[in-house]
Amino acid sequence: MGPLLAERFAARAAERPHDLAVADAGGGTAYGALAAQAEAVARALAGRRRIAILPRAEAASLAVVLGAMTAGVSVVLVDRHLTAAQAERVLAVAAPELVVTAGRHPRPLLERVAPERVVTPAGLAGGERGARDERDTGDVRVGGVPGTGDVGGEAAQRRARPGDELLVGLTSGTSGTPKLFVRDQASWATTLDRSDATFDVRPGDVVSAAGPLDHSHFFYGALHALTRGAAVDLRPLATAFGDGHAITHVYLVPTLAVDLVALLGERPREHVREVMSSAAPWPRQARERLARLLPAATVTHFYGASELSFVARDSSRTPPPAHGAHRLFDGVEVEVRGLDGAPLPDGEQGEVHVRSDMLFSGYLTPAGLAGGPDADGWLTVGDLGTLRDGWLSLAGRGSETIVSGGFNVEPAHVELALAGLPGVRDAACVGLPDERWGALPVAVLVLDGVAAPTRAQVREHVRAALPQPSRPRRVFVADELPRNARGKLLRPRLAALVAAGELAELG
Repeated sequence: MGPLLAERFAARAAERPHDLAVADAGGGTAYGALAAQAEAVARALAGRRRIAILPRAEAASLAVVLGAMTAGVSVVLVDRHLTAAQAERVLAVAAPELVVTAGRHPRPLLERVAPERVVTPAGLAGGERGARDERDTGDVRVGGVPGTGDVGGEAAQRRARPGDELLVGLTSGTSGTPKLFVRDQASWATTLDRSDATFDVRPGDVVSAAGPLDHSHFFYGALHALTRGAAVDLRPLATAFGDGHAITHVYLVPTLAVDLVALLGERPREHVREVMSSAAPWPRQARERLARLLPAATVTHFYGASELSFVARDSSRTPPPAHGAHRLFDGVEVEVRGLDGAPLPDGEQGEVHVRSDMLFSGYLTPAGLAGGPDADGWLTVGDLGTLRDGWLSLAGRGSETIVSGGFNVEPAHVELALAGLPGVRDAACVGLPDERWGALPVAVLVLDGVAAPTRAQVREHVRAALPQPSRPRRVFVADELPRNARGKLLRPRLAALVAAGELAELG
């Protein structure tokens, strides 16, 4: 394991204090200035255990995170889209001593937090006192860091250690109730090592992380860039890719990939070297268009989870032996197990179990940590897959399986096939209740509009790509698919729209 995250950042800042570290809507922040802010935060947080942050796409939020991680103080990464009840539960279980926020956020996130526990990034870094509480207008400007004035000695000098809790994040969960997962300093340091070995991020590069920082993909991407001496660009894609901006790396999810294709039009950008994507695979058409527009870029899709970190990847640099297969990251072991928990032979589908030095510590509960890796270090999040010659193919979560006439239909397989159809911008498969079959797999497509397929073309395509039980019985069209703030498909909501007759069928 290499140095901890904050140590890596500090080394880069010492080497290149005048280089650009962060570009945001307010301008640019150099490495030296960002390091000074982070160190001020670390001093202000001396002796604390855990803080929460509602991050914004700005350098100040990253300074708070870096300062906390320097001091060995855990960061609770709060999603701004939480309901009032969810926010109350998260803050009750995590029990952060401070909530750091700036700018406008929905009142439900803060209305149950005592005013003296809320602080802005500037107040934390600068020790402001007596600022106004303007939560009624949605603009939180509470300064001051209670309880820090008399902290000294060992607590004031303490720095992060490998076993310290680093991050408490939120999983979206299928139940709608977020789980709080815990990662420690060592697991993130090892994850950074894997990124260093996999991606060519150098000092002076410019890494676009245009998604929200409460999304772990963009949060991690921004921090990794800062451990490499690169500049991280937090601005929207339209600004970051404006004329004259030489982006070398870009973090995307499928929706942003489609946006980037539309933004670039027919203007290739040869300075982009790498594209890093999480969430579902892109539709093939978007991927092919992006390859033409970014001709020098290696495109990598991750498979992983908040609890698992990196597991496998699909890279255009190393084409997989089969469509949808992923190569395991170094240091990752995978077993595919049957219902009895025993490993299955190569080529058989079962539940994916993972063992590595990047796994989470467990879920944070009122009683402490629970649900971490087993005694032998193995963990599963319920994904189904097939392992063949070291390549992993995913088939979605067991809970998403559609049982139709006694046959199991995996929506991820259907969606992967539909995404390869020209004219399809996005695709989903859900189960439509049926008296005879139990459920029928149906497809919902978001069409390109320019070269949209006909129903006959869809039928012909799936006949060649899918076994009979998995072929959608009906095909519906939507302007967009319902997704949460992190880009995850809201499958129950989509199924309800289909069942209620809210969507038209493809003609």
